[in-house]
Amino acid sequence: MDVLRHLRLFVTVAEELHFSRAADRLGMAQPPLSQAVRRLEKELGAELFDRAHRRIRLTAAGTVLLDEARELLAREERLRVLARRAGDGALGTLRAGVPPDTTAAVLSALLAACAERSPGLSVDLREVTTEEQVRLLASGGLDVGLVHQPVDATELRLGPEVPMDLGVVLPRTSPLAGLSEVALGELAGHDLVLFPRTHAPGWYDRILDVCRGAGFVPGRLRHASNSEFLLALVTAGHGIAFDQGPVARKEPRVAWRPLAGRPLTQRLSGAWPAGRAVHPAARPFAELAADVLTRDRTATPSRDDRAHPTAPGSADGARPVDGPARPWSVVYGEGFGQ
Repeated sequence: MDVLRHLRLFVTVAEELHFSRAADRLGMAQPPLSQAVRRLEKELGAELFDRAHRRIRLTAAGTVLLDEARELLAREERLRVLARRAGDGALGTLRAGVPPDTTAAVLSALLAACAERSPGLSVDLREVTTEEQVRLLASGGLDVGLVHQPVDATELRLGPEVPMDLGVVLPRTSPLAGLSEVALGELAGHDLVLFPRTHAPGWYDRILDVCRGAGFVPGRLRHASNSEFLLALVTAGHGIAFDQGPVARKEPRVAWRPLAGRPLTQRLSGAWPAGRAVHPAARPFAELAADVLTRDRTATPSRDDRAHPTAPGSADGARPVDGPARPWSVVYGEGFGQ
């Protein structure tokens, strides 16, 4: 017996107090409706309607059941709505990985966008390197991630890519800091500070391949997992680094310059598993992340003296050299290249 169906029929009859009108309202013939009510009464062991008079009336049992049935049917409808919303990714928890160098501005904007799109969805953000994200996505430890390309996407689906051009972070006293932009070949003889290869092997190898192809073979490779250590190494003259720009703002003794020809483009994209049940919010999260990163990348920061190259040896170190001002990208870079 379909109890919920029979309760719906009962409620309709109880509201109309007339089997014929109730049958019309339900779009069914009267005999099957009467039979269904009789079956419900037999199932419950109590008469629900007093049929002794010309117009039927609810019995005491029917009156009690009507309130309970309405409440039960309302709960059932709410469960259906919740199940549909959960199936659409609007409810539940989404386990999302983000690179360790993701800025606070990007994280805040991403969480706000998720909350606006799916208020009932809880996003469990985890700081995870690209290499670890790939492993967790394959094993079921994450539902979605933001990874640096290139990655082995054999077991992944990838969302839209967001390209971010890298510039070079130099000691402010370097002669190259007086240029409006720096060619990779002009970095020959310098050491290079990079993130550890285990964080994002594909991107790490791509950087070195591009550098070698342009005539820059680092004298020595040094590794920094966080921006503070990276800046300390560059400030101390132990190498140069690549970044979108925001890292250099944290240290007045370094300068950031664009790379001529934009040879190094970092690409970030959402990724989710391909070979198992996919969280319904994974793809929307990847698309939201791409939108947030794109908006943040194109935002124009407030200008300061480091928005313009300065000529070495000037009295105050703030005289701009000839050439157009180049606004810094503000997408990504509280850390470096994860």
